[in-house]
Amino acid sequence: MIERGRAPVASSGELLPRSAARRRLLRQALATAAAVAAPGLRAQTPAATVAAASDLKFALEEIAADFERAGGARLRLVFGSSGNLSSQILQGAPFHLFLSADEAFVFRLADAGRTVDRGRLYAVGRIGLLVPQGSPLRPDGTLQDLRAAIADGRLRRFAIANPAHAPYGMRAREALQHAGLWDALQPHLVLGENVSQAAQFATAGAVQGGLVAHSIALAPAVARQVRFDLVPAHWHRPLRQRMALLRGAPAAARDFHDHLATPSAQAALARHGFEIPHPPARE
Repeated sequence: MIERGRAPVASSGELLPRSAARRRLLRQALATAAAVAAPGLRAQTPAATVAAASDLKFALEEIAADFERAGGARLRLVFGSSGNLSSQILQGAPFHLFLSADEAFVFRLADAGRTVDRGRLYAVGRIGLLVPQGSPLRPDGTLQDLRAAIADGRLRRFAIANPAHAPYGMRAREALQHAGLWDALQPHLVLGENVSQAAQFATAGAVQGGLVAHSIALAPAVARQVRFDLVPAHWHRPLRQRMALLRGAPAAARDFHDHLATPSAQAALARHGFEIPHPPARE
């Protein structure tokens, strides 16, 4: 059975000295991983811990379940923003395989000597406009109706992932800047800790819309509650998603890393809205 976790984060708005913040991140990450190794549960301890960008939640849970059914080792999946996960890895978090939504974070870890190599490009992500059922916004990827809704007062709140550390938030900001809407949206913006949380704001009806990952909008649990339209890909830098094994990774992590390049895993990623490089590319 797959273990699932959420990457620990510091409290919103909390200001700590840099050294204290680093210690807190490491303590939280260690506590998350240690929870599965409590006395009496060691026989169930996962063989590897995978840190993955939150846009992968639905796709990776499906792929990991298939991997285990085929005889692969039990895995623990921890989802969060790529920036937060990479920071935790730099502080010593006990992860074995990192799947980032932006290859820049893998290169950052490689340059710091934390990965076995510079990784493999496994997918390219897309963003689009997601609006919950009943929203006054239309699902228009050109964002013309969003522009009109800002002007006529229909828009109250609009969600994206935090561009300070979430790749999908960074690309959402770029798309909004391309459309000339970034400044006008500032009074309406609600920032999710990651792109999954930004989508949750929409499905909960807390916002009238948001720019989120195609992979999340396609998930059945989400799709039945929303409408969605892709934003033109040239409005933002590509979401080149790269994975890398971390130094000291066990065999189970290496096996799952290799499994992600198989036709079945690539087909699953494609079903969840990702574009697949052929073959998955190393730098």
